[in-house]
Amino acid sequence: MEKIIYIVTGAAGHLGSHVADALIREGNAVRAFLLPHERIPDFVAYDTRLLSEYAGDVRDRASLEQLFENADGARFIVIHCAGIVSISGKKDPRIYGVNVGGTKNIVDACKTHNVKRLVYVSSVHAIPLLPSGQTMGEIDRFCPENVHGQYARTKAEATQLVLDAAKEGLDAVIVHPAGIIGPNALDTGNIPSMLKKLVRGRFRIAVRGGFDFVDVRDVAKGILLAAQKGQCGECYILSNRFIDLKEFFNTFSDAAGLKRLKLYLPVFVAKAAAPFAELYYALAKKTPVFTRYSMMTLSKNALYSHEKATRELGYSTRSLKDTMKDIAAWLKRKQRRA
Repeated sequence: MEKIIYIVTGAAGHLGSHVADALIREGNAVRAFLLPHERIPDFVAYDTRLLSEYAGDVRDRASLEQLFENADGARFIVIHCAGIVSISGKKDPRIYGVNVGGTKNIVDACKTHNVKRLVYVSSVHAIPLLPSGQTMGEIDRFCPENVHGQYARTKAEATQLVLDAAKEGLDAVIVHPAGIIGPNALDTGNIPSMLKKLVRGRFRIAVRGGFDFVDVRDVAKGILLAAQKGQCGECYILSNRFIDLKEFFNTFSDAAGLKRLKLYLPVFVAKAAAPFAELYYALAKKTPVFTRYSMMTLSKNALYSHEKATRELGYSTRSLKDTMKDIAAWLKRKQRRA
């Protein structure tokens, strides 16, 4: 029987850690790739027989070689989660270096070591927006000029890079998660930051708008399904449904036993205030809650279809209510430990 080892990049991140956890709970051997200062989160099923940690950086091609050391003829499936998500409008060379340069290094390593399969974690932001009311599905060609913001452009460029490699013979599958939420998130994320402030009574005003929010555990499961059942060279959207921010915050408040927010600003007001908010967050060195880019995202079309992933992979999602219950319970546990 062929021995399979899964390599998970970005294994300390919100999605990567849930992917590693799901793999280990299914009894798979996992090599977790982390930055030198990172560690696997405590919630991950830490089975030393199955989990091995490797330090390095996807921008450093040489540091990837250790992941493919192979004394017993195993085959590798690489799940490339590592990436920098940004809602800032400010250009940051690290985003390109990790999202595009790092992906190129992963693709080159996969070719060199003849991996069984690469699953690349892209984003719905790599898909060009359609006019409001039209549902967006998978596409087969990606161009940075067709999307907005540095994060989206880097994901589009990296996605096309992987598709080109698939056409050249690399067994590669691409997934496009929507807006990921769920328990065990990093403190650096803007959604966890908002919800934490809400629990502490420091978040009283929200904006109108919405997005397609999906549970991180559903995305992790979708990635495993893509690794097992996805067709080479195909893309799969791992979304949920459009969720208005009022429903988002009301559902969380009900789950956490909090009073519901009453004040929601029109997006145009938030957009006008966003430049000043960005300056404040930069000076205070805090995680931005909203920026001009995030306001644009919340006000534009966010109707994505996961019908293809459901039909071909067996992908499914849980209810927002269940997700919010788990987030609320996780935040309360964190608060008690603090």
